[in-house]
Amino acid sequence: MSKSTPPTVGPVVGAAHLASGAMPALSEFEFGLMMASHAFQRWIVRCMSAAGVSGLAPLDVMVLHTVNHRGRAKTLADICLVLNVEDTHLVTYAIRKLERVGLVASGRSGKEKTVAITTQGIDMCERYRQVREALLVDTVKSLGLDSDVVGALAMELRTLSGHYDQASRAAASL
Repeated sequence: MSKSTPPTVGPVVGAAHLASGAMPALSEFEFGLMMASHAFQRWIVRCMSAAGVSGLAPLDVMVLHTVNHRGRAKTLADICLVLNVEDTHLVTYAIRKLERVGLVASGRSGKEKTVAITTQGIDMCERYRQVREALLVDTVKSLGLDSDVVGALAMELRTLSGHYDQASRAAASL
């Protein structure tokens, strides 16, 4: 009986036909991005629930943190730009949902509608931060990752997102 050699494992991808092109590593990155994106969305919903507010969608949680950022009111356009969401109706729906549970409040700045965090929203974001520190930050820190490396990865990810945006504009013009 002869021992067979294990099969060669190539890059871990979700679609081998996409990895067969000129840059297989990009397909590997995309698969990792999908996995990370879904895990992140599950995490923020469950973290918010653990902090005390359940029933929010991932975009609702992201909008809440964006509105809370720097403690000043935001316009719909500001929120969409920061979150890179082009479908404004999705953010509008998230804002309405957050208003119904008392975490944000609408206002006006001149002719423009604004959204501001409420005291209850600030408290919820603080509880979220505490749960995040206890359940995520401490475990990630235990990996020994250098903060500068994590920051550099974040910058690379933002840079790549610009290339995906440009490619999507080009694809829309075909």
